[in-house]
Amino acid sequence: MTGNTPSAEWDMVVKSRKSARYAIATAVLLVVAHTTVAVLLRVSPTGVYFRTADQLAMAGLGLLLGSLALVLTRPRIRVGPAGVAVRNLLSERLIEWDLVRGLSFPDGAMWARIDIPDDEFINVMAIQSNDRDHAVAAVRQFRTLERRYAPADSVPDIAVDQD
Repeated sequence: MTGNTPSAEWDMVVKSRKSARYAIATAVLLVVAHTTVAVLLRVSPTGVYFRTADQLAMAGLGLLLGSLALVLTRPRIRVGPAGVAVRNLLSERLIEWDLVRGLSFPDGAMWARIDIPDDEFINVMAIQSNDRDHAVAAVRQFRTLERRYAPADSVPDIAVDQD
């Protein structure tokens, strides 16, 4: 279901499927487009003289932008006995089970979120609405693991559709 093999310490590992594909395709497109423009810079009818350094800079810019697009492949959620590890674009945070108040997917939201005390939440960019069935399966698996690991007083009574 996840595409990633859970390790001994994690029962569930989920990454977004569609966003990762789009990010990789965008990165490839950026690198190819900038490299093509870099090669064609010498052949310019504008009268401007482009040098090798300009061509290298254009190709380098494509690599930089492609690398930035690949940051969108980082989001991941891991669930296990230690808690819930949420990695979004730049940071990863481990939330222990006694702080987890559930996983919600508000209407119209692009991704799920882990509810924590004091009406706060942590976005989970790994479970995205555009993944449809993959996201539904991830939410169901999370809730199953939540019932197993979370303290009984912190798990909300939510009816889970078992179609």
